[in-house]
Amino acid sequence: MQFLPSPILAPYIKNYTLVKIDAQLENEVFFPSGYVDMVINVSSGSAATIINGRWKDTPAIELLGHLTLPTRLTVSKGTAVLIARLYPHASAVFFPHSADAFTNYATDMQDVLSKEITALYDRLMTVDSIAMKINVLETYFLEKLRKNEKQLKKMEVMQQLCTHLLKTYDHFDLTALAQHSGMSERNIQKLFLHNVGISPASFVSVVRFNKSLAQVLNSNASLTDIAYDCGYYDQAHFIREFRKFTGIPPSAARRSPIKGDIDLQQAVNIGF
Repeated sequence: MQFLPSPILAPYIKNYTLVKIDAQLENEVFFPSGYVDMVINVSSGSAATIINGRWKDTPAIELLGHLTLPTRLTVSKGTAVLIARLYPHASAVFFPHSADAFTNYATDMQDVLSKEITALYDRLMTVDSIAMKINVLETYFLEKLRKNEKQLKKMEVMQQLCTHLLKTYDHFDLTALAQHSGMSERNIQKLFLHNVGISPASFVSVVRFNKSLAQVLNSNASLTDIAYDCGYYDQAHFIREFRKFTGIPPSAARRSPIKGDIDLQQAVNIGF
């Protein structure tokens, strides 16, 4: 179940998604999305992420940064989470740390903003409906937006850079990006690490992976055709990159997609 943000937050937040798990999930593959997710447990159920073999129990509110390493998901039956999905260029507007501090990690937000997050969670859990919980979240994000107004110009620059890379992901060229933007390659690298959390090259790799993932899951195209269509050198390059992100080959993802109340594959696929 997905909900759109208010117009003022639409440049920063893609959507809110309520995910309910009807059956126990054990060690399921979780695919990198290209987004940063604020995950709120709105039930008495439990969940955990395993990133590169490291187990992390899901707290009341966590920030799941950009993923570039094999990740697994374990969730108990009956768990429900509300996810606020932030565009890759937007997390620095809402959170005080450099975005790369959250990369490949599920961060307990009480460790970052203890009193603020405790108060937010209390407000979220005192209202019943999902619509009301989203209203509480929207109020929180709007307050953060007002406090961090100085970040908005930088965010607009990052949005333009990300949009350009989304259009040119099949032939990434950092030098061309620097010429297009009028910035130095070094400055672009620093901006991406601080505001997005990963390098421009890694961002493009995640975008390319998600384009290929959609075809793996939703078509019968051969791996060779998918590889060339998504800008990989060849099938071997495609399989190697897919394994780097997920720990499994694309053929395995095709055989055993994650199942749940909603199509979780669509929830993690990139789409700007």
